[in-house]
Amino acid sequence: MTGGDVVVTGAAGFAGRALCAHFVATKCAHRGLVRALPPDVSHAAGHDAARGVAHDVAPLPRWIAVGDLAVASPDALAAALDGASAVVHLAGRAHVMQQEPDADAAYAAANVEATRRLAVAAVGAGVGRFVIVSSVKVHGESTAPGCPLSAGSAFSPQDAYARSKVAAEAALAAVCAGTPMVPVILRTPLMYGPGVKGNFLALLEAVARRAWLPLGAIDNRRDLLFVGNLAHAIAALLDADEPVAGAWMVADGRAVSTPELVRRIASALDVAPRLLRVPLPMLELAARVSGRRAQMQRLAQSFEVDATPLARRIGPLRYSLDDGLAMTARWWRGRHGI
Repeated sequence: MTGGDVVVTGAAGFAGRALCAHFVATKCAHRGLVRALPPDVSHAAGHDAARGVAHDVAPLPRWIAVGDLAVASPDALAAALDGASAVVHLAGRAHVMQQEPDADAAYAAANVEATRRLAVAAVGAGVGRFVIVSSVKVHGESTAPGCPLSAGSAFSPQDAYARSKVAAEAALAAVCAGTPMVPVILRTPLMYGPGVKGNFLALLEAVARRAWLPLGAIDNRRDLLFVGNLAHAIAALLDADEPVAGAWMVADGRAVSTPELVRRIASALDVAPRLLRVPLPMLELAARVSGRRAQMQRLAQSFEVDATPLARRIGPLRYSLDDGLAMTARWWRGRHGI
């Protein structure tokens, strides 16, 4: 993208580091907004842009600490965005599995108010495009097999996190209305890649230690997104000459079952997959007894999205599922000194 810098919020996070590494590799001028500077910026963990491998060089040529975006002063935001051509908004409160007191208020502040304030500042700074990364969870928690969701599917948020994402998208659209700034929404499924955390890391660790997993009888289809493909999609949308406003589904493009994912992770780690064919009703009963019903549902249910409109717009994404898993496995081995 020509013109001023691309401003990346959440630049020190999982997706932010991958995007900034991509910008470094492609020589795209950018600056990263973070809540606070690391103790030693020069040793903040980054990513090798070509291989997706963690190393010890910060990929950000410029860090700007702005504190909490939901309460940052308008002057601070204006200074951070001065001269920017685009904003990529990755910062926010991530999905938390356990129930929280007053979760709606916490998510609304971090994901809705922060988006609104940042968008207002971006309009004031003359920013041309504002990309926000949302979630496919705005449409619900599952789909029937072979019935992928599109960006035009009805909203059906099931928790505070998803409700805040719906509201954040609406806040961005409201701020952009009647202004030259183009809003771009990317709705993502489960993301993985170097630096991944949460459930995907837990599955990766289980496969790596050759644990027996009772998932062999699950017959579902779920879309995933490699973080490097997210970076590729964002860069392509920023570079596009024609209008790209609106919402887009983004995914690797090949839905897989949970057992197939386990086998592919095992192949990337060069270990033998250990899958037990436990009947699904038994798994569901065990999950209810152990208080892990939500986690089991995510492993057993289908969740497919139609990302073909984006592929038609920007071309195929760069990495296949096996490519992404290979980079993730390489990061994992480096993390464990293997």
